[in-house]
Amino acid sequence: MTPKVIQLWRHPVKSHGREALERVTLTAGETVPWDRLWAVAHDSSTADGSEWVPCQNFSIGTKAPRLAAINAVVNETNGRIRLTHPELGTLEFDPDQEGEKLIAWAGGLIPKDRAQSARVVRGKTRGFTDTEFPSISIMNAASHRAVEEKLGRKLEPERWRGNIWLDGFGPWDEFDWMGKTLKIGAARILIKERVVRCKHTMASPKTGERDTDTLALLRDNWGHQDFGVYGEVIETGDIRLGDIAEVL
Repeated sequence: MTPKVIQLWRHPVKSHGREALERVTLTAGETVPWDRLWAVAHDSSTADGSEWVPCQNFSIGTKAPRLAAINAVVNETNGRIRLTHPELGTLEFDPDQEGEKLIAWAGGLIPKDRAQSARVVRGKTRGFTDTEFPSISIMNAASHRAVEEKLGRKLEPERWRGNIWLDGFGPWDEFDWMGKTLKIGAARILIKERVVRCKHTMASPKTGERDTDTLALLRDNWGHQDFGVYGEVIETGDIRLGDIAEVL
């Protein structure tokens, strides 16, 4: 099977929803457009969006698993976001002007013993990815199937929160790509790091309940808790569903 793109995703507000795409333009040195452009800072954080800061500054699924059930759609014309959650219904808001609406809507999903959501911040220089560089996360469908085989049942790929899903490679081939360039469509991505996973992946993207110990599954069967790789765009170009992927 020729390796190709089977899914594209972005996550406009960090840990607060995901959106499936059919195409995307990647720009050298930047994240996926609109991906983690906003984040919800908690009341123990001083993050203001002026610079990149680690995920510990934000309300995230590692600490609040029910956030995992949020879906998102961005209106690229006016910058408004529509979020949906099985318990909360729908919220449409402008994250730059109406952040308090998101806090009121999703704040109840944060456990009482955790730092509480305080404000929505916009990254002024880049998106709030989990890496110190503007990264694209790339997932391998064959590795996901290997996880499902060990688990003995299907597992939602959305748990891994990847930007680009590829199929046609062998299981765990992606870990051999470090320092290599991945050509997808017209874009080129330098592969730099493995993605070390957290408890967010334990929560169902349908219900927000922790129902699968993905971290133990990875450790017990493969001796690590990594899934997917981070890359940096080094050549601008469009990517579409069905585009061929090639390791150079």
